[in-house]
Amino acid sequence: MTGSPRNRSRLRSGFLPRRTSRPLGAGALASGALAATILVTGCGVVPGPGVDNDEPITVMTWAPEKTNATNKPGMPAFAKAYARWVNAEGGINGRELNVITCNERNDSVAASRCARTAVKENVVAVIGSYSQHADTFLPTLEGAGIPYIGGYGITTDEFTSPLSYPVNGGQPALLAGLGRALADVCGPVTLIRPDTIAGDQLPPLLDSGLSAGSHEPTADQRAAEEATEYDGQAQRALETSTADPEAEGCVVPALGDRTSTFMDSFRRARTDHPDVRTATVLGSVDQTTINTTGGASSPYEGSYVTGWYPASSDSLWEPMKDVIKKEAFGDNRIDPADAGVQTTWIAYTVFKQVVESLGDDEVSADTVTRTLNGGLKVDTGGLTPTLRWQFQDKLAAVGFPRLVNANVTFQEVKNGRLVARRDGFIDVTDTLYNTDLA
Repeated sequence: MTGSPRNRSRLRSGFLPRRTSRPLGAGALASGALAATILVTGCGVVPGPGVDNDEPITVMTWAPEKTNATNKPGMPAFAKAYARWVNAEGGINGRELNVITCNERNDSVAASRCARTAVKENVVAVIGSYSQHADTFLPTLEGAGIPYIGGYGITTDEFTSPLSYPVNGGQPALLAGLGRALADVCGPVTLIRPDTIAGDQLPPLLDSGLSAGSHEPTADQRAAEEATEYDGQAQRALETSTADPEAEGCVVPALGDRTSTFMDSFRRARTDHPDVRTATVLGSVDQTTINTTGGASSPYEGSYVTGWYPASSDSLWEPMKDVIKKEAFGDNRIDPADAGVQTTWIAYTVFKQVVESLGDDEVSADTVTRTLNGGLKVDTGGLTPTLRWQFQDKLAAVGFPRLVNANVTFQEVKNGRLVARRDGFIDVTDTLYNTDLA
C-alpha cells in the first residue's frame, strides 16, 4: 500500500527544544487520532514524539504587491519580520520558524501558483494572507490538507472552507456593522464597490445592517476596480445620495486601494451638491491614507469607519509595534495601522499558540488542523474575542460556518485622526444571521 507523506516540519540544529505543558485532553485527542490513523491506513503516517526535531516549521504568507489594484506588501514583509523576532527569542517550542512569501498579484493564476508552491514546499499552514481569489487557491490547499489561518476576509469562501480559520469577520461583518451604524444617521445611502465577483457580495451585506435599522436598501453602484479616475461615479453617487432634501445622505466607497482615487474625484464633485456624509470600512481607509490626503482637511474628515480591531493608537497593539521596532525598523512597507499587517500579527499569534499547545509532538498540517478543530481557545490579547472554530456556530445557518468573530469596532475621522467612536466591540452576529445572500 502506498500513501503520500503528510506535511511535516521540524527544527534545524541550533534551536534547542523546550518542553511546554499542555492540557491532558489535547494530548489524548492527538494521540487517539494518530493511533486511529496507524490502524486504519497503515501508511502515510506522521511520526510522533521522539523524531529528530532538526527541520524548521515552514509556513507561507501571500498578498498582492506592485499591482494596479489593491496591494498589501506589509503582510508578507511583516511575516518575515515576525519570523526573525520569534527565532531571535528561541523559536516556537525551540523550533525555528521559516516563512515563505508569495506575490499573489491580484490574479487568479498567480493565486493558484502560490497555493501550488505551498504544497510543493510542504508548508504546515498559510498564515495572515490576502487574496480575492479564494475559489482558485482554497481547493488546492484543501486537497493537500493545508490550513488557511487568518485570511484577510475579502471573500465569503474564507468563511465556508473547512480548512479556513478566519480571525475576523471579514467584509461580511464590516459591511453589516457599517449599515447598522448608518441606518440611524443617514438619508439615502449609495455604495460604490468593485465590479467583481467579490464586489457582488457587498450590497446585501450592507443592506442587512441598514434593514436592521429599518432603513431602505443602498443604491448599488458598480465601478471598475483599476480605474484611474471616478468622476462619473462620484457625480452619480452625489445625485443619488442628495435625492431627499430632508435627510443628509451618505456615500460609501468600498474600493480597497482605489478608494482614495474615488475620493479625489468626490472631493471635486461635492462642491456643487448639498452636504453628504462619507463612510467606509477599514482596509479601504486607514490612518496613513488620511495623513497622505490632507489630515484634518482630507475628504475623509467626519467619515464613519467600521473596523475589526481596536484603533491603531490603542495600547493593545504595543506587542506588535515592538516586533516592528526590533525587526523591521525603517521598512516602510510595514504600517502598524494597516489592517492587513494587524491581521497577519493576529494570525501568527494564533499559529504560535497552536504550536505551543503541541508541545514536543510533530508539527504538521495535520496536527495543526486537528488542534484547531479540536476546540483550541486562542487568546489574542484583547484584539479580538477569544477565538475558537466550531461548525455548529450560529452563522452556519446563513452560509458562514467558519465565521466565529462577528465583532466590529466603530471609528470616526476627527481632526485628521481615526479614533474610536465608541468603546469596545459591537457584535453583529444577529444582523448577519438575517442577511439575504440569495
